[in-house]
Amino acid sequence: MNYSNSAIFPLITLALLVLFSLPWPATSASSSSVQNFLHCIANKSAPLLESVYTPTNPSFNLVLRSLIRNRRFLTPQTPKPAAIVAPTSVQHVQATVVCARDNGVQIRIRSGGHDYEGLSYRSNVTFVILDMFNLRMIKVFVGKEVAYVQAGATLGELYYKIANASNVHAFPSGVCTGLGTGGHFSGGGYGTLMRKYGLSVDNIVDAQVVDANGNILTRATMGEDLFWAIRGGGGASFAVIVAWKIKLVRVPEKVTVFNVPFTLEQGATDVAFKWQLVAPKLHEDLFIRLQPSVANGTILVNVVGFFLGESERLVPMLTQSFPELNLTKSDCKEMSWLESILNWANFPPGTPVEALLNRTQGARDYSKNKSDYVKSVISREGIETIWKLLTELANTTSAKVIVQWNPYGGKMGEIPASSTPFPHRFGNLFLVQYIVFWSEGGLNVTDRNVERVRYMYDQMAPFVSKSPREAFLNYRDNDIGSTASDGTNFREAQVYGSKYFRDNFPRLTKVKAMVDPLNFFKNEQSIPPKLK
Repeated sequence: MNYSNSAIFPLITLALLVLFSLPWPATSASSSSVQNFLHCIANKSAPLLESVYTPTNPSFNLVLRSLIRNRRFLTPQTPKPAAIVAPTSVQHVQATVVCARDNGVQIRIRSGGHDYEGLSYRSNVTFVILDMFNLRMIKVFVGKEVAYVQAGATLGELYYKIANASNVHAFPSGVCTGLGTGGHFSGGGYGTLMRKYGLSVDNIVDAQVVDANGNILTRATMGEDLFWAIRGGGGASFAVIVAWKIKLVRVPEKVTVFNVPFTLEQGATDVAFKWQLVAPKLHEDLFIRLQPSVANGTILVNVVGFFLGESERLVPMLTQSFPELNLTKSDCKEMSWLESILNWANFPPGTPVEALLNRTQGARDYSKNKSDYVKSVISREGIETIWKLLTELANTTSAKVIVQWNPYGGKMGEIPASSTPFPHRFGNLFLVQYIVFWSEGGLNVTDRNVERVRYMYDQMAPFVSKSPREAFLNYRDNDIGSTASDGTNFREAQVYGSKYFRDNFPRLTKVKAMVDPLNFFKNEQSIPPKLK
């Protein structure tokens, strides 16, 4: 839905822009800054007024909530923006950046997606959201095997466009179809094609951004340092990502998926142990996720697979290398790559592919997520300890507790750690995501469940990476460190910076000092400029 063109959103007049009320008590200085910012917008680009929403506008809450996926941040206590600007052109992005910079107004850039900590739409300072949802153009050039995609387009929209143009092309990225390409790509972007083709950032060949001075830059004009930084370092620390040029990859007309469940009685522990040994070493056409959870009071391990080929080739391969799985042809489903996206995104069987175009997913649950990297095989005893931990958590909360183990190896072990800011390459067996989600509200319930996932994370320390304990930027986690909202505490930033970026963090701070020395682009976990 294009909100700015919808009949339910009236044209905002200059009078409304000036006479709005801030969503929380603000100083006269902050109120004045926002009013000056809105005056500046009106003077620079009058058509942009159609896409500005303030708290006095009846559509403000609808626009604000439309891309929030976590109900934890839909409470009255959640800080809200002084305005939402939803540009419909790159010139509108320029006007927003320049007016915010000149009037001392902080912006938060939102392109859709998980945003587990809500840093793109909440802050304890007076701020404005630069919302990219209207910038969603996609052009696919099959002959050149490239595509252009704007930052506000979702993965579902991109996949649908690619598949409509070719049934043998795809793009390596996530399986959550509501993610916006602006944030997802700039943080890394992984999915079922990662062992074959690497991450999204490994397949980006150009970008269009607006820098802190309001300049429109491409790879040729931004230089290789900034182009390196925005491919895995989080674009919101350096510039506004407007669009990407991506390299398409080849896929067969038919791929195979499977989901085989194991209980403890069926050998879940042996399957999980063997999975660690084989999943990172299997053929790069094969991606097998392990998903432990608790069902009916006991451990359930789902082995969820994706294969670039047909089951005739897959079954013998796994019979030889992973006999514990006992995979049969009846366990397998053959389908197109686009249909496999629906399958992995947990759409009901038979859902038409047009469902990928649905952008109004909303916030279904409350949740808290964390991440880890595993570099050494966890013993059977260790796995049994993890099962006890999961069972204990499930028995002490009504929340759903799930863990995802995502295998590395293949292409992920071949790309140097310094090729992009994303450093988690060779030496990792798998990425862990901890997920706790619940449906009932209330501060006590939320606090209790957040503590549950923190406890699980603490107890996992013996099994995961150390010095630093690494984390995945796209699974943003404020628990591992944050700075004040002005993003100036370099020492605090080093804490989360080393976990997300390891040895690439110092280079990111140098690039930041080059392109945004006054630290205009910032949030509570942004990259600060290098200290002199």
